[in-house]
Amino acid sequence: MAQRSADEERPEAAIAQPENPHKLTKTQRRAFISAFGGWSLDGYNASLFGLVLSPALTDLLPRSGYPASAENIAFFGELGVAVFLFGWGCSFLWGPLADRYGRVPILMASILTYALFTFLAGFSQDVWQLNLFRLLAAIGIGGEWSLAGTFVAESMPERKRAFFGGLLHSGTYWGFLLGAVVNIFVGLVVGWRWMFFLGVLPALFVLYIRTQVHGDTQRWRASVERDGRRRDYWSFLRGILRPPYRRRTLNNAVLVTVALMGFWASSQYLPTAVKALAVGSGDDPKHAAFLGTVAVGLLSLMTALSCLVTPLLCNRFGRRRALAGLFTVMVIGIAGGYAWAYPERSVPLFFLFVVVMGVGGANFAVFTIWLPEQYPTDIRASGFAFCTTMSRFLAAGGTFLIGYGISTVGIAAPLALTAIPFLLAFLLLRLSPETRGQVLPD
Repeated sequence: MAQRSADEERPEAAIAQPENPHKLTKTQRRAFISAFGGWSLDGYNASLFGLVLSPALTDLLPRSGYPASAENIAFFGELGVAVFLFGWGCSFLWGPLADRYGRVPILMASILTYALFTFLAGFSQDVWQLNLFRLLAAIGIGGEWSLAGTFVAESMPERKRAFFGGLLHSGTYWGFLLGAVVNIFVGLVVGWRWMFFLGVLPALFVLYIRTQVHGDTQRWRASVERDGRRRDYWSFLRGILRPPYRRRTLNNAVLVTVALMGFWASSQYLPTAVKALAVGSGDDPKHAAFLGTVAVGLLSLMTALSCLVTPLLCNRFGRRRALAGLFTVMVIGIAGGYAWAYPERSVPLFFLFVVVMGVGGANFAVFTIWLPEQYPTDIRASGFAFCTTMSRFLAAGGTFLIGYGISTVGIAAPLALTAIPFLLAFLLLRLSPETRGQVLPD
């Protein structure tokens, strides 16, 4: 099947759109609710590991033969992050499956996967069992971004596609916020295991998708009809790694990797960093844990709100410039928080930079809008999945080095250094295609 460059001009999509392009049909509303709900609950489950990192390791390390020292918690915490990222990298498998069998059934399968293994993590008896369940849950969690993003891009009216892409991506941060709220009333009260037990709830959301969403996107069905047969699984990988898509695929993967380094610094280590900062400033450990959860909630709220503004930035300034601007904000937040406020032992100043990091974290919403625009329908989910999952393998190695640095020199310096890779991103953005004003390719 001949591939076409996403930069070529194409006629408007052949999908039947509603008469009013600013109003969704019932089918489109249900499609968006399904994707948004799955992605939001994905964010809740993903946030759990960061929220309960300290209490879970404090409980499990002695059972595993290690003292629950600050150094061991930092080291095994980073090991867990690396394991999670490796599992997320393995979730590339969902992309070709969605291109081969459809967006909806694979979306449901990924939700069931992360719900089941998050639930089982609550039964962990040592750090190795916790990391095993974390690995398996990450395979499901990692697939949700590309599956939901592809599903929404292909379902929404062309004029509103960017808006719903940004709204969709805000869902994961509403999920993070939900996790922080639940941790205050559940995790900090009855224990960390119950946070994982509640992670099974997304499985119930599959019932909504199963009963309310009938069939798949018209774009995907039309692509299958044009192809005329079921393609080999690995043909989708070959499609995104050959011209004219090879360079943009590899470039996008590196850009997402850079964004991930900032994400783990601003999000996954945030509760632990705030707790250590507060305790070092003379605060009570219980109140310090509460402040860590509040920091995650504040970060999530700011990012969710910023995701709603991101489509406006993308349409006004273009995808590349919007991403560069949000990367700049993230650099300021990370450097200010970990290179200035943390060494100064100032909790209020650190919280100020948490707000900045929260705004910059909306850079991921740009990818949700931008990546589907760079690939045709027959390889869209595969391209999206590759760029957002292969980057996890690179980030896993980088975060393991961060963990080693934390165990030797403390939290602040290694996390502050995660701002440096963003300098590479500014160079790579010059090589990326600008898709503002283009219709979604068929």
